Amino acid sequence: MSGTRVLYRARAFDTPDDPFDPATAGPGFRHDDDLGLLVSDDGVIRARGPFAAVAAAHRDAAVIDLRAGLLLPGLVDTHVHFPQVRVIGALGMPLLEWLDRCALPEEQHLASPSYAATIAGEFVAGLVSAGTTTSLVFGSHFAPAVDALLAEAERYGLRMTSGLVVSDRMLPDPLLTTPQRAYDEALALASRWHGRERLRYAVTPRFSLSASDPVLAACRAVLDSVDGACFTSHVNENNAEVATVAGQFPDRAHYVDTYDHHALLGSFAVLAHNVHPTDPELAVMAARGTAVAYCPTSNAALGSGMFPLTRHLAAGVRVALGSDVGAGTGFSIFKEGLQAYFLQHLMGDQGMPLGAGHLLHLATAAGAAALGLGDTVGDLSEGKQFDALLLRPPPGTALDIGLRHAETPEAALGKVFALASDADVADVWVGGEQIASGGFVRPVTPRAPAGRRTPAG
Repeated sequence: MSGTRVLYRARAFDTPDDPFDPATAGPGFRHDDDLGLLVSDDGVIRARGPFAAVAAAHRDAAVIDLRAGLLLPGLVDTHVHFPQVRVIGALGMPLLEWLDRCALPEEQHLASPSYAATIAGEFVAGLVSAGTTTSLVFGSHFAPAVDALLAEAERYGLRMTSGLVVSDRMLPDPLLTTPQRAYDEALALASRWHGRERLRYAVTPRFSLSASDPVLAACRAVLDSVDGACFTSHVNENNAEVATVAGQFPDRAHYVDTYDHHALLGSFAVLAHNVHPTDPELAVMAARGTAVAYCPTSNAALGSGMFPLTRHLAAGVRVALGSDVGAGTGFSIFKEGLQAYFLQHLMGDQGMPLGAGHLLHLATAAGAAALGLGDTVGDLSEGKQFDALLLRPPPGTALDIGLRHAETPEAALGKVFALASDADVADVWVGGEQIASGGFVRPVTPRAPAGRRTPAG
């Protein structure tokens, strides 16, 4: 076993068991008021239990006291667009108009390597500031821009899965490619980045609207060539998009089938949105083990529709949260959880009642499972990597007051999702490496654990 690095003492919440499973006891989350987490120098949680017991068994460990805040697993974003940082907040348009007026013009600017590097810095800083430690990222249509993104993610130690976005129609000419070029550039990127540090490659056709059968076939060829690569795209986001795709693929059973026809779906696949699925589509996704990224703020901002969470769960389709920056209104997965709560509540009998445990699960463990990382991250159990964030709201803020006066753990966790923002994320760790302290984002070296050092015991 690797040498012991530190013993964290904390008030903590996580969801090792799925609160959507009827067999999971209420309230659907695990809470500890005085938890001890022993983390070795390879970032793995080696012991967990009441602090006094863990400290007594490991008296040589240096103790970091984090009880001034709340410790949570690192947040997981299963759908976020790297090139769209600067178009967040462009409201009042449906999907296709928003793409034409906002997203696509901005994405063309990433043809400039220097511009792409600047955006990569802004994007990674946005993730870390929000407490997002693991992400599935829609990259860029330009391979050098994807290089810039993954280099920046590596510099800060993030767990990131991303790749080249490919399209051959319906977009401005600078964003188009050919099947052969899509294949060649993807393989070159994967050879540089896939499996390096905490990075993985994602095969990423933008959506079937802009990717013909030959490009989708090239995507399958990349999956065949890159062991362990992931797949991601969009599906059923907007009624106009769905109708157009149906006209483009008259021989396919439905939108999901445009991907499934090329064997692109599987347990390492995540499709974003799926606001308007048919029952046969849900059945295919469940059979393939494909997950859905639920993007509540984007769905609302673009007027895409109400996400049928109940139908997905009933069909056995896994669901996690995505910010969908820049149609989404920010990087905060807490905000996405709150918006999911609101929208599911507004759906009445068609919606899924969400408690605090559901929201934390969707924001952490569900996302890790969707990305095939459930054995590595997602909760604070022994044997998992120490990916975590510390919420420490500034004194006198609404969250500070709410947490100090919360009468139950469930009330406290509910207030986190109702009130937390980037300003409340004080410290962030990935694999035991601290990458943010006091709200200041920094590369993984030099290491400097947060909190107050005290003698063990």
